Amino acid sequence: MKIISVVGARPNFMKVAPILRELKKFSAHQSVLVHTGQHYDARMSDIFFSDLQIPEPDVFLNVGSGSHAKQTADVMSRFEEVMQKEKPDLVIVVGDVNSTLACSVTASKMNTKVAHVEAGLRSFDKTMPEEINRIVTDAISDYLFTTEKSGTDHLLKEGKKPEQIYFTGNVMIDSLVFSKERMSKSTVLSQWQLIPQQYMVVTLHRPSNVDNHDSIEKILRILDVIQQKIPVVFPIHPRSLKMIEKFGYQSKIESMGKLKLTDPIGYIDFLRLMSQAKAVVSDSGGLQEESTYLGIPCLTMRENTERPVTIEVGTNTLVGLDEEKIHACIDQIMNGTYKTGAVPQLWDGKAAERIVSILNKIG
Repeated sequence: MKIISVVGARPNFMKVAPILRELKKFSAHQSVLVHTGQHYDARMSDIFFSDLQIPEPDVFLNVGSGSHAKQTADVMSRFEEVMQKEKPDLVIVVGDVNSTLACSVTASKMNTKVAHVEAGLRSFDKTMPEEINRIVTDAISDYLFTTEKSGTDHLLKEGKKPEQIYFTGNVMIDSLVFSKERMSKSTVLSQWQLIPQQYMVVTLHRPSNVDNHDSIEKILRILDVIQQKIPVVFPIHPRSLKMIEKFGYQSKIESMGKLKLTDPIGYIDFLRLMSQAKAVVSDSGGLQEESTYLGIPCLTMRENTERPVTIEVGTNTLVGLDEEKIHACIDQIMNGTYKTGAVPQLWDGKAAERIVSILNKIG
């Protein structure tokens, strides 16, 4: 088969990398990598190609930022030209970003089979653009690869046929397992003079948290209390930094003596940082999964999650912006009474192997 794999934003790279490595083992497949350029900042994109040992993209659409409608439309228009030129047998999309939606719709309208990796996840919160992307992509995809049982259950309830759905595990964990040796050699802790288990990591980027004045104020109040108990490292997303500056909270940040703000960092260094942390506070989907695999407590500043297995089996707790709940969890983490969690089924580093094995049979 001729297979186009699509990446567009930071979380996609970790999901596509193991699939590309596995496809490379089979000479019968012609693999084409398309990067839409949805994340156009080199710190948020280029370094991940290096860290994950992904080959240079065959096609770069250079879409860049814009409103959801404009970005999606631009990807669709430019990807259509790629489809016309390449004429693939299959398009693989991953995750839930705008590029995922745009390329799956374009391929489907051009009567090309679509495979969605990380299918069936649902937060049931349609105010999240990612939820719309997930629902639409799954509705038109031909092959659906799920990471946890909830994904399979949702797809069946939505009318997908059982023979379209494959529980294959989590490709994000494939990338983590692949990177473990290099992760252990990262010097990020010594660079920042951090002691294992004696700091916490924070990442925040969702509009519901960082685009709202009251939310930012509450988050900074929470972080102030935490950093008085334990040092906090905050690799700050460009969006979050922009909003902190817009709302005039630079001086508040600077007044927190044990809060270390850094630029976004590469995948390998971040894995090392997270793996040695006392806990993670975040609103990221991927970090819920990675922290669960690593056994690191994770407090998710959201009201819902599309990854319930990280709560039911793993180390994740939904805390929203509930200050009382957050500080109670922090106290449990500090005194060693927080839940330990376990690794979910098939999160074993072999998801891509199972996916490509299925594609071989289909092809």
